[in-house]
Amino acid sequence: LCSLFFSLSISYSLSLHQMRSDEDGLQAVDELVRTYRHSCAWFLGPFYNMVRLFHPDYVKPLLLAPASITYKDELFYGLMRPWLGQSLLLTNGTKWSRQRRLLTPAFHFDILKNYIYIFNKSTNIMHENWRRLLAEGKKDFNMFEYVSMMTLDSLLKCTFSYDSHCQECSGKSDEYISAIFELSDLAVKRQRYLPHHWDWVYHRSAEGRRFRRACEIVHSFTAAIVQDRRSKIDQQGPPESFTQTAKRGYRRTVDFIDVLLLSRDENGEGLSNEEIKAQADTFMFAGHDTTASAISWVLYNLAMHQEFQDRCRSEINDLLSGRDSEEITWDDLSSLTFTTMCIKESLRLHSPISAVTRYYSQDMSVPGERIIPAGSICLISIYGTHRNPDVWPNPEVYDPMRFDPDKSKQRSSYAFIPFSAGPRNCIGQSFAMAEIRVVVALTLRRFRVLPGSKPVKRFYMIVMRTEGGLPLMLEPLMPAQE
Repeated sequence: LCSLFFSLSISYSLSLHQMRSDEDGLQAVDELVRTYRHSCAWFLGPFYNMVRLFHPDYVKPLLLAPASITYKDELFYGLMRPWLGQSLLLTNGTKWSRQRRLLTPAFHFDILKNYIYIFNKSTNIMHENWRRLLAEGKKDFNMFEYVSMMTLDSLLKCTFSYDSHCQECSGKSDEYISAIFELSDLAVKRQRYLPHHWDWVYHRSAEGRRFRRACEIVHSFTAAIVQDRRSKIDQQGPPESFTQTAKRGYRRTVDFIDVLLLSRDENGEGLSNEEIKAQADTFMFAGHDTTASAISWVLYNLAMHQEFQDRCRSEINDLLSGRDSEEITWDDLSSLTFTTMCIKESLRLHSPISAVTRYYSQDMSVPGERIIPAGSICLISIYGTHRNPDVWPNPEVYDPMRFDPDKSKQRSSYAFIPFSAGPRNCIGQSFAMAEIRVVVALTLRRFRVLPGSKPVKRFYMIVMRTEGGLPLMLEPLMPAQE
């Protein structure tokens, strides 16, 4: 395979230093992109090799490939299978196609509108905590800590109609929430320690036993809710759609589990309890940490660029001026034009997910008459594509005007791919963007966000984070709501 890559004129690198996920490692990737511009081959010890791609023209044919020939590789995704099961994230072929069709209604706009009230409420709780802590004299706020708990709070309500009160517990978490955090950490550690890639080694290790125990907790929680909800629907019929009555709490509205239980394919068959459990576990995994990272980095970038923060705040204040309530509605989201530009530029510069990986059952053609052999792992670098100087002039500069509609028309639609693209794009991207806009708008309405007391060094876990947290300072702008 090595000689084949040479003959195809694909640049290569043997530097394991560039596999690091800290600030130095990310800067090494920046240098890699500046050097090779479109792609390179990587060799990870004697066992794995891959092609890494970071230019829209090279990424496009891979992301557009039909689902019938596109597969998730076991190197990166297979290690999560004991946790996430046969979910949309991990399945392939006809099974994936059927699941995608059945899950699509769960992310229809009519369903997403239901969740805006939840986003507002969870954000209000976070802001109340911030005001209390500011009154007690707190200065630096680790955004990841607070925003991650807030997005988890929202996701539990949207997925299960479960109010964990996790934002109000002074750092104490219930067993399920603790298990979610532990599984995320253990998944990263396993991926980075090669001997633990073999199940028979990992399951005998202390970390493997912790992973199995956390899986049991998460699976038991989800299975109990799915079984109970199916029984209630069988006895009482489906819940009513979202109404003002439901909004005021007199009756529970439709959540993610309800939609999955009620979905039917063309043959009138629905998802099994096991399939629903896998989708819900995946939604919890993929939904809270990525969105928390995105929100935290938006606030960081606006703290570092007060002129853009002021312009966003002016847009938000104009939108909410004269209203009795500060609640952001679904219809408001389309009016947050400049704020959305700032969010997108932050997603470009600090994309929560650094890459997606695939392999293909047939040879894949990329520009320059190059061929990627069937079965090769293809790492589609979101980070590299977003920072490619051939696509983004001065890519390290935060400039929301890149996303002015006129400028966006001039770029490839595969130059900006924070949610991936093509048939296997992120099914929850509209959900995520709605939550990000609500949280950012309410936060800028009520607080001025300022840089923290220490410099930030990036660090990728499953998502883009920082070493030692992301400290920011907050200055309240309005009295707390009643």
